Amino acid sequence: MTANVRPPSWQILLAFAIIYFVWGSTFLAIRVGVREVPPFLLAAFRFLAAGSALFVWMRLRGVASPTVREWIASTLLACLVFVLDYGSLFWAEQRVPSGIAAVILATIPAFMTLSEIFVLRTRRLTIRLALALLVGLLGVAALMNRSASLGGAPVDRGGALALLIAALSWSVASACTRKVPLPASKPMSAAAQMFAGGVLLFVLAAATGELGEFQFQRVSFAAWFSLFYLIVPGSIVGYTAYLWLLHHESPTKVGTYAYVNPVVAVILGYVLGGESIGLRTVLATALILIGVIAIATTPATSKTAEAPPAKVDTPALESADSGVGA
Repeated sequence: MTANVRPPSWQILLAFAIIYFVWGSTFLAIRVGVREVPPFLLAAFRFLAAGSALFVWMRLRGVASPTVREWIASTLLACLVFVLDYGSLFWAEQRVPSGIAAVILATIPAFMTLSEIFVLRTRRLTIRLALALLVGLLGVAALMNRSASLGGAPVDRGGALALLIAALSWSVASACTRKVPLPASKPMSAAAQMFAGGVLLFVLAAATGELGEFQFQRVSFAAWFSLFYLIVPGSIVGYTAYLWLLHHESPTKVGTYAYVNPVVAVILGYVLGGESIGLRTVLATALILIGVIAIATTPATSKTAEAPPAKVDTPALESADSGVGA
């Protein structure tokens, strides 16, 4: 179907349902998986499998393999996206509920905006932006605050710090995509980054002793199913739906997944994962999402094009113009 032909409404709705609900549910799938499979090894399984499948599919369609320079660039980005970003996410979900992890990662637009203002200097700091950044920061502070008046236990600080490192590394990687040579094909670019990331994560798993700790026969069906869910619906199907939507809907409308995913993750974590939703979680989620929406809707006062949309738990950075995680 060509981009200038409007597809049936049910196809549009189905694609949005996938990027809203499937991507939002992957946080719970990670939480289930890391209970039995070491985090870096689980991430390595996921991205190596998804990257290999996408690479083979693109080659069968006649897309050229990345050049040596493109492989080097993809590997450098994979260090930021998969080792730092997703490695931190998978590790943190041993300590932090899946819904909270999704909420903290929703701060990525704030980090990207800070990068544009103070590093790239492509955007001006306005009063509205400053207030939006402050509101988002207050949301993170609410999660980590130890005051009993907020109800519930505060988020584990080590896990929260790992998630903030993940958000920061994604914002840095998003800026780097504008400077490095990547394959012209977005799916091939994602495949190269996922494959390289999977290899790097296997190396990290071996270096941290996870390979020696892993016992295949002790992993339950639930953990294996979570891995399958992360690979097929979460990465391959979700990413395909995302790219298809970009051909038929505006990037702004498609980018609304960044606001929906944390809410979906919090609700699923409560309903299916036994995670609590108290005043602390509700307040922090509201503050962070208000800050993110305010940032995204602030009129551009930059010298260049608008920033990439927020990242969620999806395949990889796929171009210099938009960032999608794995």
